[in-house]
Amino acid sequence: QVQLVESGGGLVQPGGSLRLSCAVSGSIFSKRLMGWYRQAPGKEREWVASIGTGGSTNYADSVKGRFAISRDSAKNTVFLQMNSLKPEDTAAYYCNTRNAPFASWGQGTQVTVSS
Repeated sequence: QVQLVESGGGLVQPGGSLRLSCAVSGSIFSKRLMGWYRQAPGKEREWVASIGTGGSTNYADSVKGRFAISRDSAKNTVFLQMNSLKPEDTAAYYCNTRNAPFASWGQGTQVTVSS
């Protein structure tokens, strides 16, 4: 069974940086596009970034130029480097496959951007 464990969130001031990690157990990591998503209070979950098995990346317009997604095949881990953080980036961040069928969602990691 696939398990997704996100970590690396925290409280950061506007303009700061954080690096999120997602440990992926199971076989999906080597076969599927992986993505990061976020959900702010009172809002629907939204896609943030994705990375293919060959390393190709895509980003939501709201984070383009500030966030960078990467993957480490040896560690079955997906990363999200977040720079120039803004208060509107505050949300719980999750990783999962980019397309259906999705794995069961992990617990997420909270990112709060505030002065």
